[in-house]
Amino acid sequence: MRISVLALEGAFDIGLTAVLEAFGVANSLAAQQKKQPPFDVSLVGLRKKVRSNGGLIVPVRAVAPALKPDWVVVPALGTSTPDLLVPALERPDVKHAIVQVRKWREEGAQIATSRVGAFLVAQTGLLDHREATTTWWLASLFRQRYRKVSLDESRMLVPTEICVTAGAAMGHLDLALWLIRKASSELASIVSRYLFADIRSSQAPYIIPNHLAQADPLILRFERWARDHLKDGFSLQEAANALATSTRSLQRRCQAVLGKSPLSYFQDLRVEHAQSLLHGSGLDLDAIAARVGYIDGATLRTLLRHRLGRGVRDLRGDLR
Repeated sequence: MRISVLALEGAFDIGLTAVLEAFGVANSLAAQQKKQPPFDVSLVGLRKKVRSNGGLIVPVRAVAPALKPDWVVVPALGTSTPDLLVPALERPDVKHAIVQVRKWREEGAQIATSRVGAFLVAQTGLLDHREATTTWWLASLFRQRYRKVSLDESRMLVPTEICVTAGAAMGHLDLALWLIRKASSELASIVSRYLFADIRSSQAPYIIPNHLAQADPLILRFERWARDHLKDGFSLQEAANALATSTRSLQRRCQAVLGKSPLSYFQDLRVEHAQSLLHGSGLDLDAIAARVGYIDGATLRTLLRHRLGRGVRDLRGDLR
């Protein structure tokens, strides 16, 4: 498998090195087994010299017509806030990268990216009318900019027929393991053991609902109201009345900013509070359920399993 890793100025150090290390380990393990290394990896750039976000010089080779990658991996830039990311997308080298990624795709290459790299790939139009994910705390900005993309920030990996996007930070490693698994599931399993990592299906356990609410004044007020009423259960009409808005406006803003209904966000807050009580309160599950508005622990147990993909015992053991 021919893979071109595109390193841009200000590349996210952890993401770039995680991708390169995973493929390097995979090739090394294959060689130890007397097998042909499955990955021909080229680290390429659009400048003669590329410096990572942490100030390291990245030894790239120039993009050339002879490069015919099967996959192009676009590691994220080291910009994790909107005030840094939006200007970065307007840089000349990033615009050049957008054109180059589109050209690679026209030549048949598939595209892989993680974290804010999804913004760059979305700029190409290749994600239009397709599913994608990105770093969860920038989901609101992504929705505002790329309305034709079906974003689900709760997922860690979203593959489509032409590309795969991955979630926050160490999603780069999940991305690399996914690509290794396409070549050999056995090799991917061994690499994940060496790196003490595995593909995670969800970002949901890591999402901080309050951070998402910061993107919009109405949603922030709704979040504060919801936290005060977790015990009482959810009423859309009561929430709208308390916020001096209509139910339709509240639903519309939640969908636009959060990508979900007011009830779904209310349940996110229930899950978050239940998790914190599981970790530190010493309360039994029925008592925790009562604090977040459920009749019994069985209902809460089902919600936690559905939202987080993990049972109560696992969640309680997180801090042991």
